Amino acid sequence: MIYMDNSATTRPDPEVIRVMSEVMENVYGNPSSLHGLGGKAERLVKQARQATAKVLGVSPRSLVFTSGGTESNNMAIKGVALQFQNRGRHLITTQVEHASVHQVYEQLEREGWRVTRLPVDEKGRVQPEDVERSLTNGTVLVSVMHVNNETGTIQPIPEIGRLLAGHPKVLFHVDAVQSFGKMDVRPQEWGVDLMSFSGHKFHGPKGTGCLYIREGVRLSPLLSGGGQEEGFRSGTQNVPGIAGFAKAAVLAAGRRKQRLPLFQQWKRELIQLCKEGLTNVRINGDISDAGGAPFILSLSFPGLKSEVMVHALEEEGVVVSSQSACSSKGEKASRILTAMGIDAITAVGTIRLSMGHQTTEDDVHRTAEIFRRVIPRLQQVMKVHES
Repeated sequence: MIYMDNSATTRPDPEVIRVMSEVMENVYGNPSSLHGLGGKAERLVKQARQATAKVLGVSPRSLVFTSGGTESNNMAIKGVALQFQNRGRHLITTQVEHASVHQVYEQLEREGWRVTRLPVDEKGRVQPEDVERSLTNGTVLVSVMHVNNETGTIQPIPEIGRLLAGHPKVLFHVDAVQSFGKMDVRPQEWGVDLMSFSGHKFHGPKGTGCLYIREGVRLSPLLSGGGQEEGFRSGTQNVPGIAGFAKAAVLAAGRRKQRLPLFQQWKRELIQLCKEGLTNVRINGDISDAGGAPFILSLSFPGLKSEVMVHALEEEGVVVSSQSACSSKGEKASRILTAMGIDAITAVGTIRLSMGHQTTEDDVHRTAEIFRRVIPRLQQVMKVHES
């Protein structure tokens, strides 16, 4: 099997599994307990926080461990809204955010908040000047993702961060779930106040995540209880998961410089092979080295159905996805692709290929070979049905 759905989830690294197994067996105390076993667990959490902070270039005190990207996004956005609702009730985001951001803003709208959703260009990118034009005296938060989970388009986060530096009362949140572990991510240097991460996107365990909260930023906690994680996230810490998250982050950081050029090369090869061997194919998002994540490729085949392609490719041994794994059920056109101006017929015929640190060059070449065999067959069947 060739696994090309790493943006949905990744296979845990064997070293991560080993670390978690050892922790589950030997470090089973509650980090909040006063006895020796509790102290051992507490020290392990501290070490994991320090290791993750070093990868990000931030203070360990600025990191809060969570259950994943969805919780981190909810904690950031709702935490700001609850904390600063008396300062203003205006929020800014984009039309192409992940569901765990998009739906949070829908919920806040129902509760009386005013939300501005910025448009994107044909490559799926928001313009920093649109952010600036949308700011009001009542704006308390701007949310813009780093790498789009469906197209791989990179948003101009450093530029937006510099722009918002002149508006100290407006906080800046970035969903970096798709980029952290595969690209260099620097929240402090980019002027980001809140940044979300998820372990299972870079060969760590599912159910683990992290939220960077710039020191000095206050949030209303979503969970009340024992006051763990500096009061931001009560509940007994998932010690094995936290250890696995940190191990995966360190491993990914060590591989990133070597792997990124390979991803770029392989993506270019995939695009070229598809263009040469396939007809009526559209490539979505920014596919330049500077503007698009090299590990995500979105392809549309107007007239075909993404679900049919996914199953046909799987029968040949290639695993891909349609849209985001969080919204891939059914034949509804992707909200992200529609926002980019792509028509519904093209959008519902879209599949996503995504690479990870375990992807090989042979995987890439075999994937292209299978695509060039399967897709024309499906297109021929479609023509027969139409005639």
